[in-house]
Amino acid sequence: MRPRNLPEHRRSQLSECPPSAKLIYITLVHEGPLTQGQLVDETTLPKRTVRSALDRLERLGFVDSEVHFPDARKKVFQLFVDESEPDA
Repeated sequence: MRPRNLPEHRRSQLSECPPSAKLIYITLVHEGPLTQGQLVDETTLPKRTVRSALDRLERLGFVDSEVHFPDARKKVFQLFVDESEPDA
């Protein structure tokens, strides 16, 4: 789901996030599902900052994760699409 398609209340939630979380969100919009390490490489943010941003985005329901099958120690993060919310 692209940022401009977010309902107003979701856009407001995202706008209140720190810049690092917004960068992670936009990176996932453009690149698709990525591991934490790939997000570190793509954004050049520190690992701890990426982890914190992902935690926040997961708590807010913008991102979900699943096991990275090639390496089960890792997770793949992707945008969460709520089919019940109409597009704005």
